[in-house]
Amino acid sequence: MLLRTIVRSSSATWLLPLLALFVVTALGDDLTTWVTPLYWPSATGTATFAQPFIAAACAAAGAWEGARLHRGRVFDQGPVRSPLAITFPAILPVVVMGLLALLVAFATTAAAANLGLGLPDLGILAVSAAILIANTLAGAVLGRVLPGVLAAPLALIVAFIANAYPASWNIRWIRHLIASSLDSCCAVDQVIDPRALWSGAVFALVVSGAALILIHFRSTLPAAATAVALVFSGVGIAAYLARDVEYDPVVARPASELVCDNGAPRVCLWPELKAQADTITTGARAATHRLAKAGLTIAPTLTMAPEPGPGESKLGIPTQPTSSDLAAGVASGLLPQPPTCALNGEAYPAAAAHGPVSAWLYAKATGEAHLGKGRFDPRDVAFVTEKVLSQPEDVQLDWYQRNTAAMTSCADNPPIDLIPGNSQ
Repeated sequence: MLLRTIVRSSSATWLLPLLALFVVTALGDDLTTWVTPLYWPSATGTATFAQPFIAAACAAAGAWEGARLHRGRVFDQGPVRSPLAITFPAILPVVVMGLLALLVAFATTAAAANLGLGLPDLGILAVSAAILIANTLAGAVLGRVLPGVLAAPLALIVAFIANAYPASWNIRWIRHLIASSLDSCCAVDQVIDPRALWSGAVFALVVSGAALILIHFRSTLPAAATAVALVFSGVGIAAYLARDVEYDPVVARPASELVCDNGAPRVCLWPELKAQADTITTGARAATHRLAKAGLTIAPTLTMAPEPGPGESKLGIPTQPTSSDLAAGVASGLLPQPPTCALNGEAYPAAAAHGPVSAWLYAKATGEAHLGKGRFDPRDVAFVTEKVLSQPEDVQLDWYQRNTAAMTSCADNPPIDLIPGNSQ
């Protein structure tokens, strides 16, 4: 069959514009709101938010094309070519449709992320493409056994449920079988967990393999048994690979990718922030000097690494930070991390000190007596402004040290109100 005939007669030809329009208009806000600016893996992962919708369209179009071949009794006429060779040209436009729609989603996230030079995460794209192919082939199999008017809507509904709903389930490994959590990738200090990619890839391959067996050998009992056995074994392997993957399939980005200068304190940034490095280091050092003047001990190194090492303090800033973000990022590194007992759900009375202490650190880092609105709870702002900042510097430092000491355990109540000469 001529290529132009395939393109002209395929359901994917008229479905592609509708699908692309749906991705841009209906999913545009979701594709752009949470993407991490300047970070290629985030733009790639966020684009997979559209995957369940695209996969459902691929399954429906695949079912329609499979039903057309079945309705034309192509396979009953003793064809010279194999069933796979006949089916492949019919479903190829559907696969291309799905890949182009995924490209539209990625273009949307990439524009929102304001990306510079670089490459998308090829692993995420490969797994997402494999999922789309698997849905197309599964739809084609369904079209072989049902009329198109039934197969297409049924494939659409089943594929959407299978691709979208596991993301809301508590069973973690099921989410990763169909790569439904890749859209949570990634903050700038994270990369995708390769185990989640392998799990999704294995599942997509076994579903595709089972569909190819059923297409080639038709609905014979040995073919059906082989396909079922292949799917079950593949699910077992994929589940094993994803058994320890968290709900969000991300891991810490290697700290070796950080770029550090030689100033005091030393500042280590991710490569994506290279163009802003001078502004960031100047602002961060200004904040540390103010905090040091207030009596706080400053680590020799400020780092964006997810887990600061000895002699390092966390610089928690976004990829496009403002001056207030820099002050807040430096200040946040001077807050104790919640202890294990609090992370395990035990009572943590010192949590009440987090807001006031954060607001006080931010005030010291900026050198401003009046805290901006929106960053902290107004009650914490009022308390720090009226009760804490009005005290002598040594009293403020003692208040900070007492509260941060309490924040390191679940046993101590924070002395938030213990400001001499004042009561809340």
